[in-house]
Amino acid sequence: MIATTPDVAETDRLLATIEDLVAMAPRATGTPGGEQAAAYVAERFRSAGLDEVWVEEADSFAWEPHHTTLHVDGVEVACAPIRHCALPGHEHVGMLGTGPGGIEADVVDIGADRVGAHDVAGRIVLFDLTFDLPQWALLPLSEYVHDPDRRMLNREALASRNPYLTSLTRTMREAAAAGALGVVGVLRDYPESLGYHNEYYRRTLLTLPGAWITRSTGEAVRRRLRTGSVARLRLVAERRRVTARTVVGVLHGASAETIMVQSHHDSIGPGAVEDASGTAEVVALAEHAVARARSGRPWRKTLMFVTFDSHFTGYQSHRAFARRYTIDPGSPYRLALNLTVEHVGLRARRTASGGLETLDHSEPRAFFENVSVPMKLALARAIRRHGLGATSMLNANVLEFTLDGIPTDASFTFTAGVPTISLVSGPLYLYDAADTVDKIDADQLVPVANAFAELMAAADTRAAGRLGLVPRAVRRRLPRGRW
Repeated sequence: MIATTPDVAETDRLLATIEDLVAMAPRATGTPGGEQAAAYVAERFRSAGLDEVWVEEADSFAWEPHHTTLHVDGVEVACAPIRHCALPGHEHVGMLGTGPGGIEADVVDIGADRVGAHDVAGRIVLFDLTFDLPQWALLPLSEYVHDPDRRMLNREALASRNPYLTSLTRTMREAAAAGALGVVGVLRDYPESLGYHNEYYRRTLLTLPGAWITRSTGEAVRRRLRTGSVARLRLVAERRRVTARTVVGVLHGASAETIMVQSHHDSIGPGAVEDASGTAEVVALAEHAVARARSGRPWRKTLMFVTFDSHFTGYQSHRAFARRYTIDPGSPYRLALNLTVEHVGLRARRTASGGLETLDHSEPRAFFENVSVPMKLALARAIRRHGLGATSMLNANVLEFTLDGIPTDASFTFTAGVPTISLVSGPLYLYDAADTVDKIDADQLVPVANAFAELMAAADTRAAGRLGLVPRAVRRRLPRGRW
């Protein structure tokens, strides 16, 4: 097993991997950086000594803004595009947006209200983007919490909200249905930054053109608003079909029963925490697995190490992988367990002045899991033994039967029926250009690797069909892969 005491050389090696990946940024799907990141991970897998390494390809899409401007009553307002907006269909390619002339219409300010309370037909909607999932809302799912320093179980941390689950899709859908022409989102719950890059929420088309403005800019605009205020929004973007790449490395064990270790290598900005940190952990775990086998302790199960592309563009590579290796009965690998690691990052919060403050301890994090009782106990022991503070275990068993699954990179194999242990957190800078190497929780890199190495070893000795809370023979008769 990887040494249980953090070692400077090991921490430095993990940080070096993260720095290598950040240097390739942006690693977005379809960019040179994205292709370079996939090649880098493949080479690291080969250097580690895995038996087989290959790259699988899937079609995805790149949404690229060319021009975004906003004027309110003739005054230019600093803004940034709402990513993946003005999209008429999920498969659409070509130019998007308002056209070079833009659109001009009256402004209706709905704040944080629902669209239905206002007449927005033929207008541009000004709304507050709200982050809708506070940390405390996850407590009912908690089976175990390890927080000896009370970094999570305090009022401030419990009230914090992640930047993923927001009011964007709801507002955009309702505004389009009510006949609005466009939207302007005020980043109310965010630091003073226009670097917020929303994901592509694949279940809801963002059909209207839109732009982000900061909280302070929104306040200034609202002070000037009057009845009959007019906005001119110009958004010109292009969507292209591109190639997403999944890097797969395999260390063959005594059986085809397979433990999968996963993260994603793509990013929009620097992507240090999201998710160079997770990719570095996967690479380190691959190196550890080979070293253990070569030291005379072979693995009973096959180990598969995977990093994905298309995390920000529709998860096409994830879906293709899940179909090939979980839904297809002819898969050469019987996935018995998925271990996913994401976001080894420091806690951050918005300051009273609107800045971003990074603290000296971990962002509260959670393991979403739907595993058997023995594996739950193994996970709790690993969390405690390796000092993963501000960490909870969330029972995700019911979520595997929902269309959306869990809000992690593991969601597609998870809903396809693979028992899963998935580590994730939602720091405020996750989708921002501020996600730089200084946000990495360096002191936790080795402990997280140690915990996952322990989980790999624990799963290797247990019956493959009983690693999930629902035994495999039963789970395969229940709905799978409804994404």
